[in-house]
Amino acid sequence: MSAVLPSPRWQRRAEARPQELLEAALAVFVERGYAATRLDEVARRAGVAKATLYLYYANKLELFKAVVRHALIAGLDEAALGQVEMPEGSRARLSRLLRLFGQRVACSPLSGIPKLVMAEAGNFPEVARFYHDEVIRRGRDLVTGILRRGIETGEFRAIDVDHAWRAVIAPLLLAIIWKHSFQAFDPEPWDFERHLEAHLDLLFNGLAAAPDKTEG
Repeated sequence: MSAVLPSPRWQRRAEARPQELLEAALAVFVERGYAATRLDEVARRAGVAKATLYLYYANKLELFKAVVRHALIAGLDEAALGQVEMPEGSRARLSRLLRLFGQRVACSPLSGIPKLVMAEAGNFPEVARFYHDEVIRRGRDLVTGILRRGIETGEFRAIDVDHAWRAVIAPLLLAIIWKHSFQAFDPEPWDFERHLEAHLDLLFNGLAAAPDKTEG
């Protein structure tokens, strides 16, 4: 009885192709950057013809948008849903959100996407505009919502929320830039957990509401 050989990659179910294309595209975008990414290389990595890729995505920008929506935006929407369901206070909510970002983005291949956008925004404003409108705005709304709730409940002191949200996320972006640009030259090993703990310590001590002196 002869062994059953696996089907060639191009004979697999058509439903699997978009996922394979997105995974291949993420890898190429992170490795090459936006400008240097070529659709024929993405198709080759996904094991399909370039013409097949065009059946799903009209051009490189649309493919990039699909990658970001699949890999990043879906996670932010999940985080937003989780915030609604969480009974914890604002400090716990914010800590959980930043840890989720660390696990799913900063410490994964997805960290190459924010770095790519920051590096190439000047040459590709359409990429930066898309990322701002669909990713940054979602993140901003999540963070400002938690900050406002913390102020309302007295857990956080009154701050300028409309500007403070940038200070909340800036150290996470610095971690990504460091990871992709300078970590290779740093004698200290990459430790995002320690970086995040230091950030949370400074953040929560800065946000903490002053004790009520009328009590006691």
